[in-house]
Amino acid sequence: MNSTSEIYPIKDRKLYRVCQKIVRGLIETNIETREDLNKIKRKIAGEDKLPPPSNVILLSVYRKLIGKKKIKRNEFLEGLLRKREIRTLSGVAVVAVLTRPSFCPGECIYCPKEKDIPKSYLSNEPAVMRAILANFDPFRQVQMRLRSLTRTGHETSKIELIVMGGTWSVLPKRYQRWFITRCFAACNTEGRRVVHGKTRRIKSLKEEQRINEKAKHRIVGLTLETRPDFINIKEIKRMRSLGATRVELGVQTIDDEILKNVKRGHFQEETIQATKLLKDAGFKVSYHMMPNLPGATPKKDFEVFEELFSLSSFRPDMLKIYPCLVIKGSELYKWWKSGRYRAYSKKELLELLIKIKSIIPPYVRISRLIRDVPAPSIEEGNKISNLREVVQTEMEKRGVRCRCIRCREVKNLKFKIENLKFVSREYEASEGREYFLSYEDVKGDKIIAFLRLRIPSQIFNKGQYFISELEGAAIIRELHTCGKAVPLKKKIKGASQHLGFGKKLMNKAEKIVKGLGIGKMAVISGVGVREYYRHLGYRREGDYMIKVLA
Repeated sequence: MNSTSEIYPIKDRKLYRVCQKIVRGLIETNIETREDLNKIKRKIAGEDKLPPPSNVILLSVYRKLIGKKKIKRNEFLEGLLRKREIRTLSGVAVVAVLTRPSFCPGECIYCPKEKDIPKSYLSNEPAVMRAILANFDPFRQVQMRLRSLTRTGHETSKIELIVMGGTWSVLPKRYQRWFITRCFAACNTEGRRVVHGKTRRIKSLKEEQRINEKAKHRIVGLTLETRPDFINIKEIKRMRSLGATRVELGVQTIDDEILKNVKRGHFQEETIQATKLLKDAGFKVSYHMMPNLPGATPKKDFEVFEELFSLSSFRPDMLKIYPCLVIKGSELYKWWKSGRYRAYSKKELLELLIKIKSIIPPYVRISRLIRDVPAPSIEEGNKISNLREVVQTEMEKRGVRCRCIRCREVKNLKFKIENLKFVSREYEASEGREYFLSYEDVKGDKIIAFLRLRIPSQIFNKGQYFISELEGAAIIRELHTCGKAVPLKKKIKGASQHLGFGKKLMNKAEKIVKGLGIGKMAVISGVGVREYYRHLGYRREGDYMIKVLA
């Protein structure tokens, strides 16, 4: 369990005593809702003429009492005290960091160009504000985020690190290595040392990665953003050496006419090639898509999404859907002012997103539905900050469902083991074959755990392997157990993690591969989960975990 007492010290003895009474009262009365929690907070604090303490302070006191063995752990109470439980309900804690402002080769008409800010970002976006506060230092950004998550009650032993800031591939290679090394070092450095100003010498990237294999905060996934036209074999090998497991491609649309119109600088063909190379190297592939670009119509946009999944040359694993926005400082702003561009109405956008979500295959995850751009910065376009919830509510009214992974994740819902079923979905993608294996609650249509297995294109077309470790191998591109993040090596009643679903899926995948006559399995493992695969008989070769199948 993470300790926050050093991060959030309580010097007021009266407040500390009242918080102890509140925590004990919450446990003894078996509260059921946040409303119950707030009533008890007000009642006990009021007796001492104090305002109700924040949940952050109560969490700190609760953990201190557990550390002194004065109370027993209460997972339900922890859930109520968390500020925003959704941050770790997907099974990992997401930590997003921004690179420094840098050159971008793109001339996209919709990108804002704010001084001293990474291109396409704005200084009032939450992630950017955190980066500015840290002077864009990745070490400080990661540490700040870990402290914030820990202080608000989130489990941070498994980290999904997302590197934002535009086109990663154009950054100087030395800077890239420095940046990622500091991210690993931040996860390897105890928070209390940073709080008290105690630092340590940061080691080499490979050494920090080795330390992270058994660290308190393990990076189990690392995401980089880039453009499709910057993906090549050399770039993929470099990304893998840094520990990357997922690449987010700024695709925007696959309509070549629109891509040309918005001066994107690449076409559909580059996206097809990048997707194939990344999947054959084992990466998870996420597309950034932008409906309502100049020249698009709701009908054209819907057809684009239909093609994404009907054509085997695309079929991404994840999507971030960012409807086009008009922002000052972009060329599109001038187009809008002159009447050359019009954004979809609220009704048009709502109808389009409902149609898109209704056709998403069950192997895809819609990670985001809007950008985190504050409404005052938007001149034209969607300003509804909870658009995803609005779309979801309207779909429920109509009896229409989205079957993407995020909408079906078990999160913190309980499930019955007897309702679980092993499901295998097979589909062609990028000249290879994909198996999406999962354990699902078939009655509640909830996904508990899943695995992405790829039979790469080289197996079928006898092409040359560009990564020697993968020669003759099938590859596991993702293994994930959904639900509330649980500390490593621990089991919590009612939680889906650490119940053996991952191992069962690995066994299923190995059985499929052996049945196809393939004698070798590779895993694109995050640095922080290499130990897990070692326990399953995998050994590290290069930047992959490899097992020869008997």
